[in-house]
Amino acid sequence: MIGEGDLLWKPDAARIERAHLTRFMRWLDRERGHRFDDYASLWRWSVEDLEGFWSALWEYFGIRASVPPARALGRRTMPGAEWFPGARLNYAENVLYRARPGHEALVHFREGQAPASLSWDELAEGVRRVAAALRRLGITKGDRVVGCLPNSPDAVVAMLATTSIGAIWSGCGPDFGARGVLDRFAQLTPKLMFCVDGYRYGGRPFERRAEMQGIAEGLPTLEHVVLVPYLDPDDRRTLHAGSLLWDDLIASGDPGGGALEFEQVAPDHPLWILFSSGTTGLPKPIVHGHAGITIEQMKNLQFHMDVQPGQRMFFYTTTGWMMWNFLVSAPLSGVIPVLYDGSPAWPGPDALWRMAEETGVSFFGASPTYQQLLARQGVVPRERFDLSRLESITLAGSPVTPECMLWFHENVKSDMWVQSGSGGTDVCSGFCGGVVIQPVYAGEIQAPQLGVALAAFDADGRSVVDEVGEMVITEPMPSMPVCFWNDPGDERYRESYFDVFPGVWRHGDFFRINARGGCFVLGRSDATLNRHGVRIGTAEIYRGLAGLPEVEDALVVNLDLPGGRFFMPLFVKLRDGRKLDEGIEQTIRERLRTAYSPRHVPDRIVQVTAIPYTLTGKKLEVPVRRILSGVPEERAANRAAMADPAALDFFVEYARAQRDY
Repeated sequence: MIGEGDLLWKPDAARIERAHLTRFMRWLDRERGHRFDDYASLWRWSVEDLEGFWSALWEYFGIRASVPPARALGRRTMPGAEWFPGARLNYAENVLYRARPGHEALVHFREGQAPASLSWDELAEGVRRVAAALRRLGITKGDRVVGCLPNSPDAVVAMLATTSIGAIWSGCGPDFGARGVLDRFAQLTPKLMFCVDGYRYGGRPFERRAEMQGIAEGLPTLEHVVLVPYLDPDDRRTLHAGSLLWDDLIASGDPGGGALEFEQVAPDHPLWILFSSGTTGLPKPIVHGHAGITIEQMKNLQFHMDVQPGQRMFFYTTTGWMMWNFLVSAPLSGVIPVLYDGSPAWPGPDALWRMAEETGVSFFGASPTYQQLLARQGVVPRERFDLSRLESITLAGSPVTPECMLWFHENVKSDMWVQSGSGGTDVCSGFCGGVVIQPVYAGEIQAPQLGVALAAFDADGRSVVDEVGEMVITEPMPSMPVCFWNDPGDERYRESYFDVFPGVWRHGDFFRINARGGCFVLGRSDATLNRHGVRIGTAEIYRGLAGLPEVEDALVVNLDLPGGRFFMPLFVKLRDGRKLDEGIEQTIRERLRTAYSPRHVPDRIVQVTAIPYTLTGKKLEVPVRRILSGVPEERAANRAAMADPAALDFFVEYARAQRDY
């Protein structure tokens, strides 16, 4: 049995020697006269001397710019920090600048097909042709281009071509419902849309022409639609009169072989627009800039994931999740992204490990939810696959337990770095994460990332250690949003992050940091479990239930009632058709009471057939709490942002029947 804080892994001397962090610290000593003996002292310098740290990174990474910045940081205020003033650059140029002619740029494969690769020459030629075609169609700097595309090379080419000309990219997966797509894209008034005729998932074809037609009709500002015949390459029908096929667009894009041109833009010129999950209303359109994303992605990939040039890196993601933007930015550091489009559990639950063997990935991104699926199915990857090239696992998407981390050592590979991290769409980067030159302790995120002034604040805005508080960032980061799209006066932006602690970014998670810098993200603070004045993170409840064979999944909320009362129901999905009875209820209550405290024991346990999740795999704790508090469903939740909209039905009916808690 492993406990929180137990030593799980230590790097050997060879791993420390070849680490990006080791090379960077030696470079700082040699070039800047800064000597750091450990990560903790390096981190302190990185958040105290923002100018020195970020200017060092700009030089160390060799960021390409037609005009270099006058300095790293002009205005330091939050929000509104001014990064790399005076610079002119382009994100896509920094990606393609690192091209290695004749070598592979990315690996890709679809469900049921063998892996294939795209060379740097092919990638650059595709971007050149599509960029030229976009210009010919009248797309210019600042125009919005959207893509309803799967995780494929075409999506990467479309994104890089769009951003290379200074237009602004936004994407989502073709599995999104039409309403969910329109909720996002209609806010952007796009000029051109890329889309597909359909996709395959779980061994089944999904025709999407009708949905794409409806989306196009719901975007009156569209001037052009480009259709990729993805489901059926032989079906050459266009979506409607005036739309183009992908191949025809490629063919029209300067076949004479003109040079690839990159629009030089200001550091904060919009690069892409990502969207929040939109569980409680219209998704927030989060705008990121060219410079901030370029430097943050390189920092995260090299210093906190330690993937080496030429290695292959995999995350299971779709184009609508920020992990896609991170994955396809891997070539900024010479790393080869592996793109997979399909179900992670088809034709069997071990599908992704077969992929890992076939593609030789060195770095594998997973989630605790995925690990639970593997454990339930009895999958032991090390017994079935050659994972000799696998060096690192990173866990993201939800809080990680010690047992989850240990499972990967016991069932995948014992001698590898298993670490977790936390970040978000808001910054398209990480706040805390891996540090390969340090030991890993079970259940802990190793440390705050470099350049991230991360802390836990109590209710009075004081930094606390070894206490649960609010996750905050006290100094600006380059990839904090430039703005929200169409947000006059930055009103919505300020309300989202700066309405509690003025001048300090409040992320909305319960957070704890210990004396050695280990970090714990304990669930959303706006889903507070406040019992007898003590705040409880929902992750503690879920960890307590994780070892129970009867419980497959769960969701817990706490309702504040009149007179200072509260009500905390626990909703459980049971395994194997079991029915909730007194014995199972008693087992749950005893587990939570003995593992944690009487405050963790729910007031009521309710069986459900499904737990509601967003399309990106997050539990809908806040929407469920709002529905149970009497907020109308249409104001509390956005079904178009849900993986299974029907999973919410039970909670709507439960709220109607249980008004008096």
